[in-house]
Amino acid sequence: MFRNWRIGSVNGALLAAYFIPAWALVAFNIFVAPVHGLYERPSVAVALFLSDHLQMAGMDTVRAAWLLALGRLTVVAFFAIHLAQLCVARTRKNGGSDEALGIALAIGSLISFASMVMASKVGEMAALRLHATELLLLLGAAIVVVIEKPAAAPKTAEIAAPLGLEQAELLHNR
Repeated sequence: MFRNWRIGSVNGALLAAYFIPAWALVAFNIFVAPVHGLYERPSVAVALFLSDHLQMAGMDTVRAAWLLALGRLTVVAFFAIHLAQLCVARTRKNGGSDEALGIALAIGSLISFASMVMASKVGEMAALRLHATELLLLLGAAIVVVIEKPAAAPKTAEIAAPLGLEQAELLHNR
């Protein structure tokens, strides 16, 4: 069963198993209560950076929180698309799910890197470790996806056998 699974596919599935529930829950908490959800542990560095360094007012902070939640849900959606495409053996073998995985890795890396920088600016060490760990997970998976190429399809070329003396070459015999 596992003969046609590539390392990048397994790595993407494991990342999806972490990021889909974790980031969907954070995004849901932000959508339900934007300010309260923004000041929870996974997003507290962004909230402190927005309030301390950018001096955002209440409604602007809510809009920034919703934008962060939308970005996280976008990553969750692309990981879910990647998992759905992994269920099809033909797509999995030729690397067709790598595009959705690459988009999820790119957007997720951008969000994690920005959150890590914001955590370092406000001095939130627990958030800095969380975002640095997530960024390393995403970058490691991106390296595996870039380096590992899909297996080439076996090329079967049919060589036309010459016609024997007993068989005439007619238009319907071609």
